[in-house]
Amino acid sequence: MSACTYHVYILSNAGRIVLYIGVTNDLARRLGERRAGMANAFTSRYRAKDLLWFEPFQYVNDAIAREKQLKRWHRDWKWNLVRGANPDLLDRTAELIHLR
Repeated sequence: MSACTYHVYILSNAGRIVLYIGVTNDLARRLGERRAGMANAFTSRYRAKDLLWFEPFQYVNDAIAREKQLKRWHRDWKWNLVRGANPDLLDRTAELIHLR
């Protein structure tokens, strides 16, 4: 049985105004869906398509717990987490190509 990787991720829009936190078992697919317009209401409305941060997990329960934890965080804490790994707030989608 192969280990599946789950990701908790944070998206933002071009103006870096909003943050969207999600979890998925295929981050590249999910980002493709977001960019193709097959997104949920929030990400469509606010055009949150840029991947700013992601964290891999082996087990789905761990990923879901982390997602819930981050969603409870204050906005400043979320931005500090993102800036700690991505100080220039660049879209990190291209990194996924190298992960696959």
